[in-house]
Amino acid sequence: MRSFGLRDRRGWWTAAAILALCCCALWPIAAAQTSPQTTPPTAPLTLVSTAWPPFTNARGQPRFALDLVEAAFGRIHVASKTTIVSAPQFTPSLLSGLFHGSAAAWKDPERERALIFSQPYLENRLVLVGRHGADVSAATLAALKGKRVAIVDGYSYGDTIDTAGPVWVRSRSEEDSLTQLLKSAVDYTLMDELVVNYIVNNYPAQSDARLQIGSTALLTRELYLAVARSRPDADSIVERFNAQLRGMIADRTYHRLLHVNWIRADVDGDGVPEYVPLNDRAGPAEPTNAYTLFTTPSSASEPPVKPGFYLGGNVYNDWASVPENYKVSNSDKPDPRRSSASIFKFTW
Repeated sequence: MRSFGLRDRRGWWTAAAILALCCCALWPIAAAQTSPQTTPPTAPLTLVSTAWPPFTNARGQPRFALDLVEAAFGRIHVASKTTIVSAPQFTPSLLSGLFHGSAAAWKDPERERALIFSQPYLENRLVLVGRHGADVSAATLAALKGKRVAIVDGYSYGDTIDTAGPVWVRSRSEEDSLTQLLKSAVDYTLMDELVVNYIVNNYPAQSDARLQIGSTALLTRELYLAVARSRPDADSIVERFNAQLRGMIADRTYHRLLHVNWIRADVDGDGVPEYVPLNDRAGPAEPTNAYTLFTTPSSASEPPVKPGFYLGGNVYNDWASVPENYKVSNSDKPDPRRSSASIFKFTW
């Protein structure tokens, strides 16, 4: 056996050094291949709300707003749980730090200091409903001074109604308000336009024959998701939530959860609203009734822009431009994806 000479030993150490450097260079690549990067899941949100049907309520009850927010959360993989508290407890609970926010909140300066608000995703518009033939032209609550007006006990109508003028009659529910109206126990009832739209769509003959519905919103408030600023990912959650809203109109998630057949909203982001049907079987005639997601202040100097129609992923400027294959009657069968728990049952 031959022993290594000096030259041989130098060559061996040189080769060993090169091999060690190569191993060190390859180690990060191997580690990246064997340990893929993962994004940590968003921690669940604990939220607070009041029982305010049809917008917020416990599961199994009408809760349109919570349904919409939870549908958006499902798209961005955010879990949430809402605790229902009484109306007097709501604001203290919301600002206490015990919760991460609320899925349905109105804005005010105190709340904005503690919470990050999303884009509005719904608008509460309360309109006047009377018996058939009644004068429902009042533009303000003050114009109803002395009239008996039914409102649901426990709903958050705001502080302005206390000095507005009507004689408020507290009812147990929307259904009870309508019953009192039809029995002439009250002169009017104040109902959210979304509930009115539901009545008109589901009881067209009865509502046409027995009700008179006002066209002016006497109270209007926008509804938001609010997340506590103390939560580190609050901005991210709100931004991702906002990004889902327009798509939920286009794919008819809004229609399904709000139980409406037509929605008027800006679905393509150009600032001009469109009429969006429940599906692409829009029917043979232009709609006469559509639920408007958001009202916009009118300007006397600018003529109103007529909405287009969104069908098949395209916007058509007017009904005449809509292809005939979309102007077919829709089935009368209820959409099986609609939650039966969110349906009102009115007795006429």
